[in-house]
Amino acid sequence: MTYPAFLFGSLISWLLGTFFHFLVGGDLKKLLLYIIISWLGFWIGHTIAGQFGWFFLEFGVIHLGPAILGAIAFLWIAYQLSLEIPESKIR
Repeated sequence: MTYPAFLFGSLISWLLGTFFHFLVGGDLKKLLLYIIISWLGFWIGHTIAGQFGWFFLEFGVIHLGPAILGAIAFLWIAYQLSLEIPESKIR
């Protein structure tokens, strides 16, 4: 992994997290959460794709397709876990 590829992948994951925050809304804490989770999911998706040989949407040394899918999956899980349930639904 080259340094420019790492920066490019981190930029893509930052943009995914920011766009997701734009879609679902929230405060600054949620924005930071989505950016961190997107970054984590992006690089985990990239790593798993390299381990299993899943190659689609390659961009240089980055397995962009699986990395984006990993970021989206992590973002969706984080969103679902961060939802607040009204007290009337708990009882």
